[in-house]
Amino acid sequence: MPEEQPSHADESTYLREKQYGDASNLNARQALHRRFSTNHADWFRWVFDRFDFPATAALLELGTGPADLWQRNLDRLPPGWSITLSDFSAGMLSSARATLGDAAPRFSFQEIDAQQLPFPAASLDGVIANHMLYHVPDRARALAEIRRVLKPGGTLVAATNSADNMRALHDLVARATGPIGADWSRVSSLPFTLENGAAQLAVYFAHVQRVDREDALLVTEVEPLVAYVQSAGMDASDDPDWAERFRAVVTQELARTGALRINKGIGLFIAHK
Repeated sequence: MPEEQPSHADESTYLREKQYGDASNLNARQALHRRFSTNHADWFRWVFDRFDFPATAALLELGTGPADLWQRNLDRLPPGWSITLSDFSAGMLSSARATLGDAAPRFSFQEIDAQQLPFPAASLDGVIANHMLYHVPDRARALAEIRRVLKPGGTLVAATNSADNMRALHDLVARATGPIGADWSRVSSLPFTLENGAAQLAVYFAHVQRVDREDALLVTEVEPLVAYVQSAGMDASDDPDWAERFRAVVTQELARTGALRINKGIGLFIAHK
């Protein structure tokens, strides 16, 4: 009998209420990258460096999360940018305001479904959608909406991962936990990646450019990896002992190698209307 798959509504509810109800899970994952990445250039500064919006521009970020992109680049914001930060999670928007602190009034905040954007046609100079398009149930509808609200010549910047991103970690989880870990790896696979994203974007945008970032993790501790896997949705309900087995596998690998190298596959697309 085929395995029953969760509905888009069920998945959206899980993402909004559990995975992204607030910034805690995302912060746990980002902590691993901050501590152990081999590329020491700040990711959010790197993304901002790829922006080529006009000096006077109306911008929208979809899936802003805790607004780290903007907090890390407050010193670089042109005064002519009008920026709306949006998320489908009210909890995330609260985290975004807290992250920005005294700078929060510089931005507008709005709870938005990417599949139905509350903006007039041709009203925005740029849309930023970093590591979120793979969560959208009807991505084609969202991309059509993004195209609709962009002005002629407007730009979408969309970061995502490679299908092989952190494959070594997925292999360790599967080795430690068997079918449960294999299922986690399958669920963690993305429908919008560096490999297939350009073709999806090309349906709606005249020019699409892929930009890759070279990076890896060199991890020397066990617990940050456990926290990462837990934050990414590893469910212990069917296997309450998975974490202990995973710790044992990672400890064994660290004893053998001294450090675990986990290659990343990460980058972004720049798409012009």
